[in-house]
Amino acid sequence: MTIVALAAIIEPQQSGEVRMRRSKLRPPRHVLVLFMAVAAVSVAALVWLSWRLLEQDRALENQRIQERLERAADLVVTSLDLGLSEIENRLSALSDPGDHALSVAFGPRQVEIHPGGRLLYYPFIPQVRESPMTVFDAGEALEFRQQDYVGAIAAFRALALSKDPLIRAGALLRLGRNLRKNNQIHEALTVYEELAQLGSTPIGGDPAEILAREARCALLKELNQPAELQRAAGSLDADLQQGRWQLDRVSYQFHAQEVQRWLTFEPDTLAERQAALALAAAVESLWEQWQELRRGEGSARGRRSLWVHGQSILLLWDSSPEKLVALAAGPRYLESQWGPTWRNLGVTVSLLDSDSHNVLQLIPPTSPQLALRTSSDTRLPWTLRIASADPAADLAQRAGRRRLLLAGLAMMGIMVLVGGYFTTRAVSRELAVSRLQSDFVSAVSHEFRTPLTSMLHLTDSLDRGIVSDEARRRQYYAALAHETTRLHRLVESLLNFGRMEAGAFEYRFEPVDLAVLVGDVVAEFRKEFASSGHRFELRADHDLPPLRVDREALSRALWNLLDNAVKYSPGRPAIWVELAREGKRVALRVRDQGPGIPVEEQKEIFNKFVRGSVARASNVKGTGIGLATVRHTVRAHGGEVRVESRPSEGSTFTILLPEKG
Repeated sequence: MTIVALAAIIEPQQSGEVRMRRSKLRPPRHVLVLFMAVAAVSVAALVWLSWRLLEQDRALENQRIQERLERAADLVVTSLDLGLSEIENRLSALSDPGDHALSVAFGPRQVEIHPGGRLLYYPFIPQVRESPMTVFDAGEALEFRQQDYVGAIAAFRALALSKDPLIRAGALLRLGRNLRKNNQIHEALTVYEELAQLGSTPIGGDPAEILAREARCALLKELNQPAELQRAAGSLDADLQQGRWQLDRVSYQFHAQEVQRWLTFEPDTLAERQAALALAAAVESLWEQWQELRRGEGSARGRRSLWVHGQSILLLWDSSPEKLVALAAGPRYLESQWGPTWRNLGVTVSLLDSDSHNVLQLIPPTSPQLALRTSSDTRLPWTLRIASADPAADLAQRAGRRRLLLAGLAMMGIMVLVGGYFTTRAVSRELAVSRLQSDFVSAVSHEFRTPLTSMLHLTDSLDRGIVSDEARRRQYYAALAHETTRLHRLVESLLNFGRMEAGAFEYRFEPVDLAVLVGDVVAEFRKEFASSGHRFELRADHDLPPLRVDREALSRALWNLLDNAVKYSPGRPAIWVELAREGKRVALRVRDQGPGIPVEEQKEIFNKFVRGSVARASNVKGTGIGLATVRHTVRAHGGEVRVESRPSEGSTFTILLPEKG
C-alpha cells in the first residue's frame, strides 16, 4: 500500500506545494523599507564616528611617526658611535681612511699624511740647506746697482753651470729674471723650463719648480698667448691642489693667489677648494693642539668638530708627547660612511656642532616632526636632528586612509540609493533557485512516479494471479525488471550527482579502449530504447590510443547525452555518435536533429537544475542534472564539454579528453 499511496499522491500535491512555496518567498515590502532605515541610521552614525576616527587617526599617526624617528635616532647614534670608536682604535694603522678624509701622524720633526697628495699645505716644514747668498752678490750688484743686465746674465750663466743643485737653481732663477729684463723672452722661457727640471730644490724656502712655472706663466701673459697660458697655469694649479710640494700655509696661499690671476673657477671647483682648505686648516689646528699637549695642556685623546673655512671638519686623535695620530674628515666623508645607514632607515640627518653650525644639513625644511639627540647625551661631537626622508609619503599614507574613509561614506550613500535594488535582485535570485529546486522536485517526482506506477500495476497483477499463462508471466517479470533497472539508474544518478557536488565522488581511473566503451554504451542504449524508433550511427577512428578514464562515470555521461538526444528529437530518428582524435585530445560527439538550443542558454544548461526554454515549451521530462553531471565528470578527467547548436538545426555535444590522463 505504501507504493500505491506514494504514486497516487506525489503529483497532485506537488503543484500545490510549489505554488504555496513561491507565495511564501515573495519579498515583503517592509523588508526594503527596514533596510533603507537601517542604512540611513548607519550613514549618520558613520559620519559622526568618521570625524572622531579622523582625529584619533591623526594623533596616532603622529605618534607612530615620532616613535619611528626616535628608534631611528637611537640606531643612527649607535652606528655613529661604534664607527667612530672603531676608527679611534685603529688610528695608528689607518693608511687609507677613504675619500674626503686624511690620516695624520705627527712626530717631533716630521708630518706624515695618508693618502699623499690631499694636503694643500703642511703645519711644519723641516729646515733644509740652501745655497749661500754671497755666491750671487756679484751678479745682483750688476743687476740692481748698475742695471747691467748683459753682465748679470753672463755672471749668472756661469753660476748655472755649477754642480751644486742649490747654486744652480738660484743662478737659473736670476738668469731668467735678467733675460726677461733684457727683453730676451724666449731665452728666459727656456731657462725657466730648465729650472723646473730641478723639482723641489729649495730657493728661499720654495721649490724651484713652482718658481719656474710661475715665472713662465708671467712671460706667457706678456707674450699674449692665452691658450698656452691657460694650459700652463691650469697644470700648475692642479699640482698645487694635489699637494705635490710640501708648502707651509703662507707659501701655499701666495702661490695659489698668483695662479688665480690667470684662471677663473667654476662654483663647483671653488667648493672643492674650500673643502681642501678646510682639511689643511684642520691639520694645522691638530699640530697646534699637539704642541699644547707637549707642554702639558689639552686632552691626549678625543673627538671634536672644528668649524673652519665655512665647513665642519671631524677630528679624531690619539696622542702622546712623542707622537700624534689623527683622522681629519669633511662632511662628505660622514655622509659616505653613514649615509646608507639612515637612508635604509628612511630618515635624514642634520648635524650641529657645539656652536650650532650646520655640519650636515639634509633635513627638508618642511619636516613637521623631529627626533633630537644632544652631544651631551651621546658623546658625539654633534647634536643630531632626525626627520623622515619623505614627509610627503607619511602624509600621503594618512591622506590615503582619510580618502578611504570618505570613500566608505560615499559608498554607504550609494548603498542607500541602490540597496533596494540589490536586495530585490538578491531575493529574486534566491526565488529563482527555489523555483529551480521546485521544478527539480517536480521532475524527480514524475520520474519516480512512472516506473513506480508500472511496477505497481505489474506486481498487483502478478500478486492477484490475473496472469496465468507462463509466457505472459515471464513478460511481466521482464517488464518489472526493466522498470526496476530504470528506477535504480535514476536513484544512482541522483546519489552520484550529490557526491560530485560535495566533492566526495571517487573516480577509479584505468586504461580503457574508448571505442569499445562507446560501442558498448551505444549498444546498450539502442537496446534500452529500441521502441523509440531512433537510429544510432557510430563512427570511430581506428588509431585512437587507450585513455585512463573512469569507465562507469564516463559511460553515465555518454548515456546522459544520448538520453537528451532521444528526448529532444522526437520524429527525427537519426542520432550520430562520433569518436575522433583532435590534436592531443580525443573528441566524443553526440549529434541530433532536435529543435536546437538558443545561444543565450548554451552555458546555463550545464548548471544544476537548469532546463532550457525548449524543454519547458515541449514539456520534455527531465531532472535538470544530466548535463551538470556530464560537466562534473569531464572536468574530473581533465577535459571539457562543449555544445554547438542553432535553433531548428539540432545540437552537437562534444566531450574533449586529453590523451594522457
